[in-house]
Amino acid sequence: MVATVLKLRYRVLGNTLSRSVWQLIGFIAGALWAASVLGMLVIGLVALSIFQGLEVARIVSVLGGALLVLGWIIAPVLVAGIDTTVDAPRLAPFPLSTRQIMLVLTATGLTGIPGIATGIAALATIVLWLRWPIAAVIALPCIALGVLTCVVATRCMATLSAGLGQGRRGREVIGTVVLALLILSGPIVTSVLSLVDRGADLGVRFAQIAAAVSWTPLGAAWAVPGDVAAGEWLTALLKLLIALATVALIWVMWRRALEASITSPPRRSAAKAHAGSLGWFGRMPSGGVGATWARSLTSWLHDPRYSRQLLIVPLLPIVFAFAGGIDGGLFLLSPLLIALMLAIVGYTDISYDGTAFTAVLAAGVRGRADRLGRTLGAAVIGIPITIVLTIVVVAVTGRWETLPALLGGALGIVLAGYGVSAVSSALIVMPVAGPGDSPFKSVPGQSFLTSLSVFAVWGVCIVVSAPALVIALISVFTGQALLGWIALAVGIVVGIAAVVVGIVVGGRTLDRTGPDLLARMKAFPR
Repeated sequence: MVATVLKLRYRVLGNTLSRSVWQLIGFIAGALWAASVLGMLVIGLVALSIFQGLEVARIVSVLGGALLVLGWIIAPVLVAGIDTTVDAPRLAPFPLSTRQIMLVLTATGLTGIPGIATGIAALATIVLWLRWPIAAVIALPCIALGVLTCVVATRCMATLSAGLGQGRRGREVIGTVVLALLILSGPIVTSVLSLVDRGADLGVRFAQIAAAVSWTPLGAAWAVPGDVAAGEWLTALLKLLIALATVALIWVMWRRALEASITSPPRRSAAKAHAGSLGWFGRMPSGGVGATWARSLTSWLHDPRYSRQLLIVPLLPIVFAFAGGIDGGLFLLSPLLIALMLAIVGYTDISYDGTAFTAVLAAGVRGRADRLGRTLGAAVIGIPITIVLTIVVVAVTGRWETLPALLGGALGIVLAGYGVSAVSSALIVMPVAGPGDSPFKSVPGQSFLTSLSVFAVWGVCIVVSAPALVIALISVFTGQALLGWIALAVGIVVGIAAVVVGIVVGGRTLDRTGPDLLARMKAFPR
C-alpha cells in the first residue's frame, strides 16, 4: 500500500515537471544546490573528525541535530511548507486506517527531497565517531531515530495547526504568532547566550548549551553516540529513552489530531452582514479606481498574506537593535530595509486575487485604473508606516540630522517599489497560498525560479531608487545635512515619477495580458 502511494506521488511529480521546462530547470537547480550544501557539510564533518576531539564532535552533533529537528518544524513557515501532493484529506476517501495513513505520510516525508537530503546529512555525521567504533555502530539507529523525529514532528505540527485553526481566523493567528516568534528568534538566542556563564568564552558557552539541549527532545537522539564514545553508558541510555519517548508521544499526538481532522468536517466562518454597511466600498469613490482602491485596502487590513507584512516591519528595528545595539548602523538604516519590504508586497498581487480576477476582467476595469487603485491601497498603508517608523528610529538614536536623508531614501524606495510592482504584477503570476490556508501547507506548482522573481523585482526597485538612496547614504555617513534635504527631494520626485510610469506602463500591459494571466492561474495545480 505504501509503495503504491509512493509510486503515484512520484508519477505526479514527473508529470508536473514534464509539463513545464522552467519547473524542471528550477527542480534541477534546487537539487544541485542541495547537493552542493551536502558536499560542503560532509567535507566539514570529515575535517572535524580528523582535527578535533570528542568534545567538539559532541557539540556539533547535538546542536546540529537539534537545529535539524527545529528546522523541520519551522522551515515550512519560512520556505514553502509541507508537500501536500499526498496528505490526509486526499487519502481520507480511501479504505485506509489511520495507522496506514500515518505510515504513508511518514514514508512520503522520508522519501521526498527534504527527507532524502536530511537522511544523507544525518548519515554523514557517522564520520564524527569513526575513532570510536562502538559509538559509530550505535549512531546508526540513533540517526534513524533522529530523522524519524524530524518527519513525524513536522507532520504532527501540520495536523495540529490545521486542527487548531480549522476556522480561517484560527489559522491566521497561528501563522502570525509563529512568524513573530521566528523573527524574534535572533534576540531570543542572544539573550539565552548572555545568560549562560557570562565570563566563559564562546566554546564553553556552546558546550554548556549542548549539554542542556542533549536532555531535550530536540537533541537527545543525537547525543547518544557522543555519550557512548565518552564511556557514559547510563547517560546514553537515559537520553535514548527520552528520544524513544519523544517519537512515541509525537506519534500519539499526531494520531489523535489526525483522527479528529479526518472525522470532523471543517468549520466555516459565518459571514456577518451588517445592513447598510459596505465597508471600504461605501467610503471610496465609485468607478474602477475607487472599487479597486477599496478592495486593496480590504486585503491589506484583512488578508493575512498582506497584513503579516505589517507585523514583520515593526519587528525589524528590534532585531537590529539586539544584533548591533541602537548605536549601530543596522538599526539606524533599518527604515531603508523596512521600505524595501513594504515596496514589493504587491509585486504579484494578481496571484493573490486568484480566479477572482475573473470579476475584474468581467467588470471591464481598465488596466490603468486597476494599477492606480492597487497603488493607492498600498500607499495609504505603507507610506504612513514608513514615515512613522523612520521618525521613531531616528528619535531612539537621537540623530535627528539624518531624518531628511532617511526619509528621502525610504520614500524613494517605497514609491519606486510601487511603480515596479505596477508593472511586475501585470506580467508575473505564480501559485500562492490561499488567504485561510494553514501556514504549514505548501503551494503546488511553485518552482525554484518563480521564487527567485522576488529578488529580480527587488533589484529593479533598488536601481530605480538609486539616485535618492545613494545621496541619502552619503548624507548619513558624512553628516552633511544639505545632502539629506536633497535626498528627500530627489526621493519624492523620482518616486512619484516611477509610480506614474509604472501605472501607465503596467496599465497598458495589463490590458494586453489580463486574459493570459487568468488562463495561467487557472492552469495552476490545486
